[in-house]
Amino acid sequence: MLPNSDAAALTALCAGVCSAAIVDAATRRIPNAVCATTAATGLLLAASGLSSISLTSSVVGLTMGFVIMMPGYLLGSMGAGDVKLFSAAGALLGAGRIVPAFLFVAIAGGVLALGFAWQRGRLAHTMTQTARLCSSPFTAKTAIESPREHNRFPYGPAIAVGCVMAALMPLT
Repeated sequence: MLPNSDAAALTALCAGVCSAAIVDAATRRIPNAVCATTAATGLLLAASGLSSISLTSSVVGLTMGFVIMMPGYLLGSMGAGDVKLFSAAGALLGAGRIVPAFLFVAIAGGVLALGFAWQRGRLAHTMTQTARLCSSPFTAKTAIESPREHNRFPYGPAIAVGCVMAALMPLT
């Protein structure tokens, strides 16, 4: 996304996901206004031709972003704001970059989760619980949402890192 025609899209993406990450880290909430503005900007840039992605690719990116993140929300591993933010980023990334963005987000989220577990003195427990959840995913929502487990953390920063990384990668 480095060509000059995409400077506006890259700027909008950075502004949207980085502001959401900062607010999420501080309040554990991602404002709907940030998500809506980011999505609308992506669709507007695509529709006006100020981005290298087409309006169709922008809509598909937005939709795929929502669909890809929805299972995480349904399993309780992320909030609705995370789903909306990634979906909004998809409007700026387009269909060609949304899957790589998801992979980068997952890696960044894993690193962030390990960092929080280590900082909280729960790294060994977290690794054991992760293995248990992988073998029995239907019990994941209860275990993830248990306040006793103290395993929640803001996911907005992982979304920001992953989406910006995907935006900067060359399309092949």
